[in-house]
Amino acid sequence: MGVSGIDKRPVEGPVAVGVPERGRSGVGGDEIADASVHGGPDKAVYAYAREDLDFWDPAFTNGMFGENLTVSGVDVSGAEIGERWRVGSAVLEVSQPRIPCRTFAAWLGREKWVKTFVEACRPGAYFRVITPGTVCAGDDVEVLSRPGHGMSVAAVFRAITGEAELLPRLLDLPALAADLRGHVAGRVR
Repeated sequence: MGVSGIDKRPVEGPVAVGVPERGRSGVGGDEIADASVHGGPDKAVYAYAREDLDFWDPAFTNGMFGENLTVSGVDVSGAEIGERWRVGSAVLEVSQPRIPCRTFAAWLGREKWVKTFVEACRPGAYFRVITPGTVCAGDDVEVLSRPGHGMSVAAVFRAITGEAELLPRLLDLPALAADLRGHVAGRVR
């Protein structure tokens, strides 16, 4: 498979969360192998729900999908683009869904994994860091604000992976990640 940063492991104690440079993670101690598509200000933190990991396989450990924040009791894929969360002392803003890749498929070693992941529409979400802070295992997630436009992470994921008629709506989302916005604008043209 080559070098990958997908193998995340839970850590003890507080972890710093900040605004990273392009190609870097916003989570202290987290390494990114392919800086061309991961990390940076719009993909500083990748969150996935424990409940979604359990949907796939209850034996999956936190971090198994490459997330550097595993949460519980929050519908990550149902969060709206631009929704803000407080986790620990950090404030995060939803910027885009995770798009599965071959590295992810190879990591899990499952036949037709990308297709299966797309069909289930449980992508998890990338966040930008609005207020740097620290996060600890067990911290509550508080939803601070929700834009109310109805374009959830799952809806954006569906638009990108097959429901092209939704693409024009994505251009109306000011909080959508810049790289994804450029991709969508190209497809809409």
